[in-house]
Amino acid sequence: MVKESNRWMEASDVIPMFPSLVWKIQFEASLRDALARGILAALADMRRGLPPLEAGRGWQSGQAVHEREDFRDLVSCVRRGVTSILRFLRFLRIGDAFEITACWATVLAKGAAHKIHSHPNNFLSGVYYVCTPPGADAINFHDPRRQTAVIRPPVVELTADNTDQVVVKVRNGTLLMFPSFLEHSVDANLSEEERISVSFNAMFSSFTQQLSKPLW
Repeated sequence: MVKESNRWMEASDVIPMFPSLVWKIQFEASLRDALARGILAALADMRRGLPPLEAGRGWQSGQAVHEREDFRDLVSCVRRGVTSILRFLRFLRIGDAFEITACWATVLAKGAAHKIHSHPNNFLSGVYYVCTPPGADAINFHDPRRQTAVIRPPVVELTADNTDQVVVKVRNGTLLMFPSFLEHSVDANLSEEERISVSFNAMFSSFTQQLSKPLW
């Protein structure tokens, strides 16, 4: 007869593999406020003559606002952020050989949402948050491993290890950057105020010449 022991293992480890990284940067107040003044003035100019947004509706600018002079300071911050991420990922040979393939502003009125999506044919995507009133201050990231939906056991307690969605809280002056393949969505704006953000994509310069045209 084998006597059962309370010691049945020598060691135990959980080994994380293939993480989906999201970089979150909070700008200092002076930079945040300066960017907001310039961006809000530019958006007011772009929307001049348009009626106010109705509840449940959104507005997007064209996708080349990074070429405007009044977005120059934000673009500079984005480029510094992308460069830092490429260095973090040890893509040192690539250096600064990337370009912003699109950049656009989004305004969501009360009740407006943004359905789940990704940004194909880009390497990095990001969002800068200009106005995030309470009830409109989060973004959802969804598990990119579609095969995990084959079996969905009941969840006794929701944790970071068993969830298929991560909600990231943001505020004015937050810059998020993430892999373009990572699906994300925005819940309906619960505030009476407009939610204003500026999104962008970045791709390696050589790839933009050789692959299909970046989308979004």
